[in-house]
Amino acid sequence: MAQISFNPKTVTKILTTPLNERTRDIISQRFGIGQLDERKTLEAIGQTYGITRERIRQLENFALRSIRQNKNFERAGEAFSELKNVINQRGAILSEREILDSLAKDSATRNHLHFLLVLGDDFKKYKEDEEFHHRWTVDEERAEIVHEMLRNLYKDVEKEKLIPEKDIIVLMQEYAKESLKEKILEEMIFSWLRISKLIDRNALGEWGPVYSESIRPRGVRDLAFLVFRKSGSPLHFTEVAKSISDTFGREAHPATVHNEVIKDPRFVLVGRGIYALKDWGYSSGTVRDIIKEILKSSKFLTKEEIIKRVLKERYVKENTILVNLQNRKYFRRNKDGAYSIA
Repeated sequence: MAQISFNPKTVTKILTTPLNERTRDIISQRFGIGQLDERKTLEAIGQTYGITRERIRQLENFALRSIRQNKNFERAGEAFSELKNVINQRGAILSEREILDSLAKDSATRNHLHFLLVLGDDFKKYKEDEEFHHRWTVDEERAEIVHEMLRNLYKDVEKEKLIPEKDIIVLMQEYAKESLKEKILEEMIFSWLRISKLIDRNALGEWGPVYSESIRPRGVRDLAFLVFRKSGSPLHFTEVAKSISDTFGREAHPATVHNEVIKDPRFVLVGRGIYALKDWGYSSGTVRDIIKEILKSSKFLTKEEIIKRVLKERYVKENTILVNLQNRKYFRRNKDGAYSIA
């Protein structure tokens, strides 16, 4: 958590003291800086005073102007400068949530900090839109460049679907070198990434479009898919269930995992309760189907060659393979002991 030397509550008290009682109460309710830390709407405050929401808006704007014009505003200058430095050190543009969460542990203090951001002359707020979360900047020109960098990053991420975190860092550093003519720190990169609503990070440290099932898994199947990708090798469904709980903190019953993955074409049953990803080159089907596929590409193969190839595809006992080979309806053996499709 970042450190600030001033007490936000003390600063806001200094700033709001010159206001008359009603105006101070309206500001307190609007920003949640009074006894209650709940931020109220214009309409809710208007109902309290029996006046319109538009009139409350006018009184709010009047109060903010009055605070900025009062001599106490200058007394708070050091607090505003310190807050500006915090944002500058993290890349000059940050999501509202990151600023408040990094400087305060409780919601009441976060409300006071938000009030200072609204008041400060150096702070510019961009409201949430389809691309980005609520964010604040102390350098509008730099902010627009960062916006464009994130738009370009989203295009690259959407093409690749998933990008390892180290590659995301390299991409952002390349964008910064080209657009800002400077090398940026990883801390700044992650702060900027948290502004975007279009890309996100999964539990494996990969980045991709927010709509991707690998970024925001929707159920047991998607969680299992991520577990397999993390493992890189076939797993028994009980191992998958345990890994889902350990990695994502979500309870998954082994039977549920088994029932879900067996219906999903992304997974292939390669042994008794053992699954692998189809993307790894495994094909679906029984042991007999696998033998037939192997023999299609080779007219005759010895028993040993067939066993070796099948075991690359399936986690089964050798005897299971031999039993299938003895089925004359599907396979035949020549005088040299080699097998082919019947």
